[in-house]
Amino acid sequence: MGGNEWAATGPYQEDLEAAFRQAQAQELAADDHGFPGQSITELWRDEAWQEYILTGGTCTVLDFYALIDAEAGDDIAMMRPLTENEILSWALDGRPTREQWETSIRQLLDPVGRGIGRCTVLYRHDEPVEIAYWGCSAD
Repeated sequence: MGGNEWAATGPYQEDLEAAFRQAQAQELAADDHGFPGQSITELWRDEAWQEYILTGGTCTVLDFYALIDAEAGDDIAMMRPLTENEILSWALDGRPTREQWETSIRQLLDPVGRGIGRCTVLYRHDEPVEIAYWGCSAD
């Protein structure tokens, strides 16, 4: 099998880690993928969940254990915000809109390898309104 690319948006919070965890909680509430009654932290301690993610995954923010620093290197099961330069490559004012993100998603997915995720804040009328997430499953 090959990795499956996906893209979604989630609620905005100034604290990206808190927004990421909120998006994960919402996704888990909508579909527990056969692992009922566990938090995302508990799931990532479960070897069966880890196997599930690494051999198929959910194609959602649940496929990622942690949000890492934008300047960090890529690591499997980690969600990384775009760097300022990565944002400027497709949103010249540095404040990407949902429309710009949707138009650019193909180019944004191309460099993302299996088990890797990316995110960035999206703006409307120069105000942050949501966070875009995208990635590729690890399978």
